[in-house]
Amino acid sequence: MTKRVRVRFAPSPTGPLHIGGVRTAIFNYLFAKKHDGDFVLRIEDTDQTRYVPGTEEYIIQALHWLGIDPNEGIEQGGKFGPYRQSERKTIYKQYADQLIKNGQAYYAFDTPDELDLMRDRLKDEKNPIQQYNAITRIAMKNSFTLSSQNVAEKLANNDPYVIRLKLPDDEIITFNDTVLGEFNFHSSQLDDKILFKSDGMPTYHLANVVDDHLMQITHVIRGSEWTNSTPSHILLYRYLGWENEMPLFSHMPLLLKPDGKGKLSKRDGDRLGFPVFPLEWINPETNEKASGYREAGYFPEAFLNFLVLLGWNPGINQEIFTKEELIPLFSLDRIGKSGSKFDQEKAKWFNHQYLQQKSAEEIASAFSIILITKGIKPENFPVGKIIELVKDRATFIADFWDLTYYFFQAPTSYDPQIIKKRWKENTPQILEGIAQLLSTLKEFTPIVIEGAIKQQIEETQNNIGQVLNTLRLSLVGSSQGPSVFEIAAILTADETVRRIRKAIEQIN
Repeated sequence: MTKRVRVRFAPSPTGPLHIGGVRTAIFNYLFAKKHDGDFVLRIEDTDQTRYVPGTEEYIIQALHWLGIDPNEGIEQGGKFGPYRQSERKTIYKQYADQLIKNGQAYYAFDTPDELDLMRDRLKDEKNPIQQYNAITRIAMKNSFTLSSQNVAEKLANNDPYVIRLKLPDDEIITFNDTVLGEFNFHSSQLDDKILFKSDGMPTYHLANVVDDHLMQITHVIRGSEWTNSTPSHILLYRYLGWENEMPLFSHMPLLLKPDGKGKLSKRDGDRLGFPVFPLEWINPETNEKASGYREAGYFPEAFLNFLVLLGWNPGINQEIFTKEELIPLFSLDRIGKSGSKFDQEKAKWFNHQYLQQKSAEEIASAFSIILITKGIKPENFPVGKIIELVKDRATFIADFWDLTYYFFQAPTSYDPQIIKKRWKENTPQILEGIAQLLSTLKEFTPIVIEGAIKQQIEETQNNIGQVLNTLRLSLVGSSQGPSVFEIAAILTADETVRRIRKAIEQIN
């Protein structure tokens, strides 16, 4: 019988969720949904010293905003809970004790200063491997160098200690990554990782292996920064007797800086002016604010679509996908082996595409919130029609104010460059003639307005460019906007005439 597919997204609540982590969550979600499996959210908060209040709620909100809610986890519950590692402390000690009993782990009592001295000595000896392992452990304070009586006394005295994994002296540890291919690690190149600390908390290495086993996780899809830790995890599966139930490993290549040189970081976003977090984050200690894609005006579906294509290839000549379209297409074997350069302009392109798919009514509803904050009553204006005129030039909802503000408020100043270039001595007379013409029109539609104005320009033998540019200047205050006839039609005859006469008065 085939096992039910179960994957987990297991972030640490040590700060806001980086978009690299968001992409990992998306990949886990899509893989689970494709195989009718379970997507589990587990909070790995074993490192209490780095815990940042509010980040757990932030993670949940980010997943909810993207529409990739887990079906099992700290909010939803489930039969494999609890889903916070800090609430599972009593589970881990028995496995650490089992490893000690079987000689596959050991107590180490070295102080931070002693560990620093060991590393400094190796550095002075030009030793490329400066870690706690089969060679260095024989010169340190641990179960192998201290008598059993001395170890028992230290434990009885509550001396600080850690439990370390005992790596084999001379073994090649092999695993096949479904994304990156085969890896071979020699045990001499690895360190005896800390599994458990005297404060009663396990480290990531023990806790994540134990939890993945007990929660019946079938596929571990995570960032490539964990590749070098995987051999130790494989040993833990073997030592604990779970080797035959070990999940398949898939490590995601990094999201890179826009120039491709190194991992994308918050500093890169700050330097280049784009967010690296899905939602805005305010540091609870410093009140420092970091921007988010939601607050920057990105649609969640556009942001998800953009991220999933950073490192994954659908295999077809298509870029715009709904979440529902992505699910059947998604597969781990189409994830690239190398890192993906982050492209903020491409992110904007995706948002533009999704904006174009929305109806004028949908956009008007969202834009009306902006209008209200500016003291404008949307119900007094044909907001939907205004949106239609400029929609193709917008990338974000917020863009519509800069593109349409002149529909909602008359200009208070006029572009001096246009005045210098286009405003002639006879311009007031020409514009007053157009104002009188427009006030007589029985129909005030773009076609009627255009026909009437062009006919008058032809009859008076005026320069059409000069007339239309100064008319636009009168209505908008600049050279901005769609067809001047469309603008006039939406403004109505009375407002159009009023603006023309006001411009004549102020510019003259």
